[in-house]
Amino acid sequence: MTHGYTTGTGMNPEPAGTYGTPYTVPQQRTTEPAPEPAPAPAPKKPGRDRYLDLLRSIALVRVVVYHLFGWAWLTVLFPSMGVMFALAGSLMARSLKRPAAGVIRSRVRRLLPPLWVFSAVVLAMMFANGWNPSEDPDHGGTWGLIELFNYIVPIGAPPYPWQIGSKSGLLEDTWAVQAAGVLWYLRAYLWFVIASPLLLWLFRKAPWPTLLAPLGLTAIVGTGLVTIPGETGNAVSDFAVYGGCWVLGFAHHDGLLKQIPRYVSVSCASLIMAFGLWWASNHLGPDGWDLNDIPLAQATWSFGFVVILLQYSPSWQELPGRLAKWDKLVTLSNNRAVTIYLWHNLLIMATVPIIDLAYELPFMQSERAVAALDGAYTIWMFALVWPLIGLMVLAVGWVEDIAAKRKPRLWPNGAKTDRPRTSTGSHRG
Repeated sequence: MTHGYTTGTGMNPEPAGTYGTPYTVPQQRTTEPAPEPAPAPAPKKPGRDRYLDLLRSIALVRVVVYHLFGWAWLTVLFPSMGVMFALAGSLMARSLKRPAAGVIRSRVRRLLPPLWVFSAVVLAMMFANGWNPSEDPDHGGTWGLIELFNYIVPIGAPPYPWQIGSKSGLLEDTWAVQAAGVLWYLRAYLWFVIASPLLLWLFRKAPWPTLLAPLGLTAIVGTGLVTIPGETGNAVSDFAVYGGCWVLGFAHHDGLLKQIPRYVSVSCASLIMAFGLWWASNHLGPDGWDLNDIPLAQATWSFGFVVILLQYSPSWQELPGRLAKWDKLVTLSNNRAVTIYLWHNLLIMATVPIIDLAYELPFMQSERAVAALDGAYTIWMFALVWPLIGLMVLAVGWVEDIAAKRKPRLWPNGAKTDRPRTSTGSHRG
């Protein structure tokens, strides 16, 4: 960045001679050639947008906190899934400068190996607990076995038992639902990736209809006006609810949002968000203001929220100011986003048997000590899940590198001696 400093003062030098002495004509001096202008600074190399990386990290943390504490208001405070789909859409638009088939193949390749590791562990745990998909009342017969393919390629909903084991076991009897339930995101992501070449072409031909069409579709399939049964309906609903955010990623990449005066886009986004809250207030689900249970409210609130976030996007190449101290964690979470998302629910549940061991300690035999641990149980879960996530990143996170055809790294937080640094020593993204 040019700071506006200039070289030299721009003042003429004093004539030869000293003050108070007769002026003498100086000898003729040769004219010095004018200094060559300083070369223009080299353009910055394109790199990751650290603002978008920061948003993705915040979204991941919010997802973990939401699944741990279950606070419905978090879906209003920060609609993580809409943000994550918008960021993925922006990166997809940038990648589609290359041939579409190769881009889709690359995206799918990066997604599947981490899924396979997760699926192998979860399925082994289910089978070890006695689950037989061919005899499952919800996924019985040959079709139940065919549906297992979704653990390999998430084109549909994978089967899992709604109850398995016992409540007195190491994990509660609904652990499989909580562990495998997160795979809906991978299914939606995969379909968005496959549809992106067509969606991007439509967006560039007719930006506004393409941008707003998912909200219209949500108003049809997400309000009960038209009901599509089964997992097909869930897939269509997910595509509609978050399709607007995905296409907003296109708009961010192509600069469409920057062409709109900020006060106009923010005002319109605020109106859409206000509608979402109004709709939610009249259609509260079993968990109150949890927008995950209210598709049209989720779609409109997420859409407006993402518009504002991307409208104010500063396009950082480095995290500024106090945010710089989080640079390594932001880099790590972005390099291991799939691993963190896939495993976090299972790791949250894994904190329970670990904390329960504390009740067996000698100093925990008093009612007062037991009551103290009971009152802080969720806080201990929150404190323990992050080191467990770190251990999982070390254990299987390197699969993401192999999937991306990179050299495997155990802890890719950007702390590399060969990474380019600025004068302040902070890493470029």
